Parts: sequence; structure tokens; C-alpha cells
Amino acid sequence: MGRRARSHDLVTGWSLRPDGVSPRRLELRLDDDQYPVAVDAARLDVRWYEGGDYTFHYVESRSADRWQCRWDRHPKPEAPSAHFHPPPDASSAVEPSDLDDSHQLGALFDVLDWVSERLSTLHGN
Repeated sequence: MGRRARSHDLVTGWSLRPDGVSPRRLELRLDDDQYPVAVDAARLDVRWYEGGDYTFHYVESRSADRWQCRWDRHPKPEAPSAHFHPPPDASSAVEPSDLDDSHQLGALFDVLDWVSERLSTLHGN
């Protein structure tokens, strides 16, 4: 998945970074040069679980804070299984997710397209 993601214009590199939540966390580094100077770094963390559940966690690091959001698909009693944790803090309040592709690469590239639109917004286009 990391090699395929690298084909997207925004992705400059990838690495597997296990953590306490998932032994298979894929971190995609996004091209800092495409962001306004106020954004120090950006990344997309990807977790894909057996059974098709996933998490895509987008993070922009800034000098004093982080701007982040997250797309999840997993059973959640008070929300649809596919849901979105909105920015700026990926809060526990959720909305229905626009991701409808059940294939992991399709969902990944849908999120990367969203990130491209986010960049346009940041640049005022």
C-alpha cells in the first residue's frame, strides 16, 4: 500500500510505524513544500484491519498546534460504522463518512484526493 500511495503527487515517502493501537500503522509523509509556510509538516496515518475496518488519520503540524481529522470504519453503537471525526481536532463527535470504497486502495486515494482539496483551500483557490 505504501508503494502505491507513493504514486500520488502529495506523498513523498512512507514507513511502517507500529504503535499500541495497531502493529501495522502505515505513515505516509506528505510534501511539505506544497503546504503554506504556517504548516510545518503533514502526514496521513493508515490502519487497515481484517474484516475491512480502517482508520485514516490526517494531521497537519503547526508551530503551536495540530489540525487533524479522521475517517474510521468500525462498529460504533452511536454512529454509522463508516464515520468521520471532523477537524480541527478529530473530536469524538462524528459525522457520516463520505468514503464509500470498500477496497483499501480506493479508500486511500479518496482520502488523498480530499487532502488535495484541503491544500487548495489552504492556498485560497
